[in-house]
Amino acid sequence: MPTHDLAIRPASPADAEALLDIYAPYVRDTAVTFEYDVPSLAEFRRRIETTLVRHPWLVAEQAGTVCGYAYTGPFKGRAAYDWSAETSVYVRRDLRDGGVGSALYRELERISQAQGIVNLYACIACTDAEDDRLTNASIAFHERRGYRLAGTFPHCAYKFDRWYDMAWMSKQLTPLPETPKPLVPYSHGSF
Repeated sequence: MPTHDLAIRPASPADAEALLDIYAPYVRDTAVTFEYDVPSLAEFRRRIETTLVRHPWLVAEQAGTVCGYAYTGPFKGRAAYDWSAETSVYVRRDLRDGGVGSALYRELERISQAQGIVNLYACIACTDAEDDRLTNASIAFHERRGYRLAGTFPHCAYKFDRWYDMAWMSKQLTPLPETPKPLVPYSHGSF
């Protein structure tokens, strides 16, 4: 899918159903996410609302059809971590490897930098033996975007009758400020 006519916009709780339609197959059929059960529509809507209080949640559309989404959230709940955020990205499975994820991440990184975020972190399911439920494609995607491996937790998650690993990857968006300015909360489409 060419991304030249791809539109990226802020998400709203009204997008919950379309976004959950993208996420649900990852829960049911893959080990990309370690959730066992597909969240309810109300729960997914709550996740969007909670994220948008402080962080961006973006939607990619082409010809009016939602193709993927990405968002950041708190890296940890303590104030000293404010300048770091955790990323997530999901693309319709039939549209992967077409540039949608990269386009979403470019915009997510731009907004994060404008907020004052210094570091982005991605928590990624990975494996030492790829199977039909999980490959290491997400590791490769993040490496292409400039993320570096920060650490791996071997055999920390159990799904589909086998053990999977988890990796953390990081990307520093800006030089470390001597004294960081307060984080600018995301305001729906303000960046």
